Amino acid sequence: MITIRPATTDDHDAIWDIFHRVVRGGDTYAFLPETGRAEALAYWLSPPVQTWVAEREGRVVGTYIMRPNQPGLGAHVANASYMVHPDAQGQGIGHALGRHSLRMAREAGFLAMQFNLVVSSNAAAVALWQKLGFHIVGVLPHAFRHQQLGFVDAYVMYQWLDEKGKPLA
Repeated sequence: MITIRPATTDDHDAIWDIFHRVVRGGDTYAFLPETGRAEALAYWLSPPVQTWVAEREGRVVGTYIMRPNQPGLGAHVANASYMVHPDAQGQGIGHALGRHSLRMAREAGFLAMQFNLVVSSNAAAVALWQKLGFHIVGVLPHAFRHQQLGFVDAYVMYQWLDEKGKPLA
């Protein structure tokens, strides 16, 4: 069973472990593969970011953050980022984190959620977000410098939320 809860200071080591393992591949996040712990944790934990972790059998296996995508007049749109420990990928944790974040976004008063840079070659992420109701609303040609494939496109993905936290179609 997966439990999703707000992150605490006790989770910093586990969050760093996940962050480091995910980012070092250079294939899904814009962070440099050699991004250090202090920079990573500052990004993942600093206000106004809300940070959540997924636990299974007492072990942190995933994490996500949520914040306003823009300040002021754009603050009704949430932005979120997700990471799942490589050893736990393909087990429904990303799906659980995504569903949880949509519920938390609605509860926090956000009216939409936007992902600014979904790497087009990350087929699992693209499929997951589409399954959860996100749409590709923009293509950024050659916007990501993939460490194995070179320059690849990135997607802007978006979901408008109604009063029940479901997409409006």
